[in-house]
Amino acid sequence: MSETEELKVGKRGEIYTTKKLRTKIGLAVGGRAIAIVEGKRLIVQPKPTALTLLEKPRMNPEPLSPKELSQLRKELAEEIETR
Repeated sequence: MSETEELKVGKRGEIYTTKKLRTKIGLAVGGRAIAIVEGKRLIVQPKPTALTLLEKPRMNPEPLSPKELSQLRKELAEEIETR
């Protein structure tokens, strides 16, 4: 769901957001943000920190058998040798 909010642009090009928007997207004061430009659109999202990455759910890959693990190691070793 998208939401539209009018923001102020300062004299030096700073874009001022509202507290409501910062809270909604998880952008902390003093934190870092990533700006993505798509055509004439500017998308701003918080840059993940180590803490936020640790809070993300972990992947639960299917377990590998010893034979499958050995085969993957061989393939990786061969790939590394060709570099």
